[in-house]
Amino acid sequence: MVRRNLNDLLYFVMVAREGSFTRAASLLGVTQSALSQAISGLEARLDIRLLTRTTRSVSPTAAGERLLNVIGHHFDEIDAELDELTEMRDKPAGTVRITCGEHVLRTTLLPKLAPLMLEYPDIKMEFDVNYGFRDIVADRYDAGVRLGDTIDKDMIALPIGPRLRMAAAASPVYFDSRPIPKNPRDLITHNCINMRMQSAGGLYVWDFERRGQTLNVRVDGQLIFNTSPGMVDAALTGLGIAFLPEDEFSPHIAEGRLLRVLEDWCPPFPGYYLYYPSRRQPSAAFSLVANALRARP
Repeated sequence: MVRRNLNDLLYFVMVAREGSFTRAASLLGVTQSALSQAISGLEARLDIRLLTRTTRSVSPTAAGERLLNVIGHHFDEIDAELDELTEMRDKPAGTVRITCGEHVLRTTLLPKLAPLMLEYPDIKMEFDVNYGFRDIVADRYDAGVRLGDTIDKDMIALPIGPRLRMAAAASPVYFDSRPIPKNPRDLITHNCINMRMQSAGGLYVWDFERRGQTLNVRVDGQLIFNTSPGMVDAALTGLGIAFLPEDEFSPHIAEGRLLRVLEDWCPPFPGYYLYYPSRRQPSAAFSLVANALRARP
């Protein structure tokens, strides 16, 4: 039997899944040149093309797709088994990968996980800051963080924070020459700071509710961002009204740098949840992470 180079097969699986030599090389910790040579060598030995390469993308050929389907899950099983072996250590170890937004990472995940990481130095955390709806199973994340009403029903959802409220706010300077909105419909005449949703590509629709009445307002303005820090900075500069979770604005509102409007139209709603597949057996490291993040009454 001809001995195969398993590294070359692993390299192929990573490139095929990532659709990019650059991303695969980064995840594997090798150079793009070494990765490309390994794939080319594998194709030469098999005498068949496994990947279609263009200037913009990489995708498996029919033969590559077949090989990926046959061997890809075996590497996943090996990773899972190696993780299981860490259960036999005196202290839990391993890497826990979580995809989340920047806001919840800063305000919830890092503060709650810092004590855990100091106590268990063999546990490593990897955070993917992403505002799109990642497929955590396909992308091999242990868990993700989203608002409760956006989580698929086949996932286990664990509350990790308090209820949230949205807030519309702008610099007092902005209102020097403009009327303060009394109703969400008034926002149509204002310069509003928009957020583009990475998951769908559209602009975020501002949702308001008061005494059972719901209003969805499509605002307009000069600025569009896909992350929240720029929106806060733009509001502080007086460039318009921004709409974000209230704790993004709290210190600025308390110190008078921002003025909150339409507060009575922003009721509390369920906050952030950690979600993960119900069919996956969590490792000891992940169980510790989930317990540290769990919202306490």
